[in-house]
Amino acid sequence: MIIKAVAIFLVGMVVLGIFGKLRFPGQQRLADAKCKNCGRYRIGKGPCPCEKGHP
Repeated sequence: MIIKAVAIFLVGMVVLGIFGKLRFPGQQRLADAKCKNCGRYRIGKGPCPCEKGHP
């Protein structure tokens, strides 16, 4: 019984791994929202704080 439960769990993990590698719609837009320099997400249309240059 325990072996059957472990086997079902492992099959479920494989299925989740396969679906996790699929490219979902909107993924490219999320990648474009990241700053090219520091990798932080940009909120709004303004430049990233790392590009502004602080005094």
